Amino acid sequence: MHRAMEVRDPLCVGIDPHASLLAEWGLSDDLTGLERFTRTVVEALADRVAALKPQVAFFERFGSRGLAVLERAVADARAAGALVITDAKRGDIGSTMAAYAESFLTPDAPLSSDALTVSPYLGFGSLAPAVELAREHGRGLFVLALTSNPEGAEVQRAVAADGRTVAETVLDHLATRNAGAEPLGSLGAVVGATLPPLGETAAAVSERALTAVNGPLLAPGLGAQGARAADLPRVFGAALRQVVPTVGRGVLGAGPDIAALRAAADRWTGEVRAGLDGATP
Repeated sequence: MHRAMEVRDPLCVGIDPHASLLAEWGLSDDLTGLERFTRTVVEALADRVAALKPQVAFFERFGSRGLAVLERAVADARAAGALVITDAKRGDIGSTMAAYAESFLTPDAPLSSDALTVSPYLGFGSLAPAVELAREHGRGLFVLALTSNPEGAEVQRAVAADGRTVAETVLDHLATRNAGAEPLGSLGAVVGATLPPLGETAAAVSERALTAVNGPLLAPGLGAQGARAADLPRVFGAALRQVVPTVGRGVLGAGPDIAALRAAADRWTGEVRAGLDGATP
């Protein structure tokens, strides 16, 4: 991920074919609309942005044919040089977690991706099969820690007996597993760009916990959810170099014209570069 951010536009763009977004594009909310939307996004952006992040749910709702569209999108995006972070938020135990990991992290899987989002809320140790498989095949994980949705606070900001928030406990587990990796480890965290700035009482994690992760921090929430690229230095502090800024509707809303999608991505890239430099665009 670190390398992709250096050599490509430092941006992750979601592939989120909401029914409302299909309608905005003038597309039908069916398999034909799904396929047209997905192919257009991949064609427009896969040769320039660091990563694309398809949300599995929007493909699953069309059954096996929807998943076939996702399979092609993943393969085409990776062939064009983009990293693919499959947003499935899988989390389970034992052989079930292993099966989820095999579905997305093995080289010969139809949905073989560069990274997968996973949930640690059955206990961080339940992710062991995914951690092991990711390391075996040179893939990555993004573990939910502090998400951009307000409902997440009741779990993620809860305080454990040792005084740490649940989110900090997750980050500390990641830090242990990424220790010594250069330039960054392959186990990352999902930390929303919508969070309060570091130093505020509501921040829920310390700057130390973020930097100690020593892995990429997938930062959703830019654009439609209210976060700006200029907010990134205040939210992430010294961990700014680890941030993977993530935008969805802010780019996708410019479709279906390919040139317009590219222009929107370019605008966000400019703002993100300024934000990552600690400047206000």
